[in-house]
Amino acid sequence: MATASAASTHPPPSIPHDHDEDEDDEFDDDDLEDETDEYDDDEPSASPSEEARHEAVLRRLTADEVRIRVYQVTIRGCARTRRAAVEAAVGPDLARAATVRDLVRAAAAAGDRVRRLGAFDTVSITLDAAPPGIPCSAVVVLVDVAEARGRAAAEFGVFANTQTRSCSLEGSLKLKNLFGYCETWDAAGALELDQTTELSAGVEMPRIGVIPTPLVARISFLSKDWLKSSLKEHLMGVSVGLLSTMNHNLAYNLTWRKLTDPARMSSNSVQEQLGHSLLSSVKYAYTVDQRDSSIRPTRGYAFLSSSQVGGLAPGSKYSRFFRQEFDLRVALPLGVLNGALNAGVAAGVIHTLERGSTGSVSPLSERFYLGGNRSLVCRLGGPSSLLGFKTRGLGAREFRTCDPNNSENGSSSCPELIGLGGDIAVTAFADLSFDIPLKHLRDLGIHGHAFVCAGNLGKLTECDLRKFPLTNFLQTFRSSAGFGVVLPTRLFRVEINYCHILKQFDRDKGRTGIQFNFASP
Repeated sequence: MATASAASTHPPPSIPHDHDEDEDDEFDDDDLEDETDEYDDDEPSASPSEEARHEAVLRRLTADEVRIRVYQVTIRGCARTRRAAVEAAVGPDLARAATVRDLVRAAAAAGDRVRRLGAFDTVSITLDAAPPGIPCSAVVVLVDVAEARGRAAAEFGVFANTQTRSCSLEGSLKLKNLFGYCETWDAAGALELDQTTELSAGVEMPRIGVIPTPLVARISFLSKDWLKSSLKEHLMGVSVGLLSTMNHNLAYNLTWRKLTDPARMSSNSVQEQLGHSLLSSVKYAYTVDQRDSSIRPTRGYAFLSSSQVGGLAPGSKYSRFFRQEFDLRVALPLGVLNGALNAGVAAGVIHTLERGSTGSVSPLSERFYLGGNRSLVCRLGGPSSLLGFKTRGLGAREFRTCDPNNSENGSSSCPELIGLGGDIAVTAFADLSFDIPLKHLRDLGIHGHAFVCAGNLGKLTECDLRKFPLTNFLQTFRSSAGFGVVLPTRLFRVEINYCHILKQFDRDKGRTGIQFNFASP
């Protein structure tokens, strides 16, 4: 080593310079180890001079192509979590790193993946010297995890529905990392007196082996009475997630549906869809949400696009159909009273893919329905909310047939209308939120808002979309406006609104007055 002998001609007595290259490697490894150790909670904070020296060493190591070899990757801290689940999240990049720069990048990516498993309170990755006898450029990577203590979480709530004048009980239970695969088991139920019963259970596994996307499977049961009609609907379904990332979701759904009319008073078009049916579908959704809050957004944007192809099961009662939805939200800060303007537009269409005698008939339960008490600004979900109108309160409607038994008793209910929904729907809204000038209310997050919304439904009577009466559709938009007070909580958002109907038609079910709206984040 010529450089070493030349450097040793005039060295200071206390600093030996023999074997410069080997000592540089050892010094670099030790300094990198010291740099990572300074983030340990148990160690005291380093002095400013030491921190500056460590940062300088780390910058030099990552800037230069300093060669390194990972001798071993060790995972510590797994008690009930299976080591294979953590190893799959860490991946092979750490062991393959050939330079310090590659190792730092691989460690940052591996740490993020392990944290996304959701089973650990803390995750740290440090370097240590290799065992004696191993070349000095080799290091050991230590992945330390601290498992989360609480594995179970439960929520329970009671909600009032002003439309049905009843209460609903809702609850959920989540179990985390039950079998050590960082999986999440959950069960949820909702009971609305004399109206709806919904039960579901599912599991989500973040990673299985080398599969980078989570596996999601869910079983659900739903039984409900259609509001202000004689229809009863029972659904039992299975959903399996085929692809799930931060923005993309692909799922397969198989649903058994039974639609009955115990009173035998439904209209002729509804009677054609009574009975059992099996609906098989594939649904893809692209979602991006850059808003600063889902309860009270003040800046950012959100977008949803979902595409569904249904009627895939052989011998299905319904023809194949395509269902597309879009939902766009924008939040702009105003700078006064913490005010923000939220605006959004949503559209959806369901279109049959086959021609024939029933080619233009879409499944009744897959159509779009507007109205209800859903908040305008919170969750993405396509066109549905139109404040001031009852659930299924606008769109095409048909008279129920007369019940012979009631006719004999002089109590016929023939004039009652049944909402048929629509094959195409469009909604839009603008919502202005602002702080109430009372400090106590501001501290609780209670604020006011004013809104205006509009929407419409249409029927595609022909398979050709070019024959859709667009001009008449635009002229028959319904609209409402109002103001209210918003009470945000940790679990949901409550709105007490005064709604004024601006435009409706004879058969619509809109009403000016007080309305309570609920929304979960």
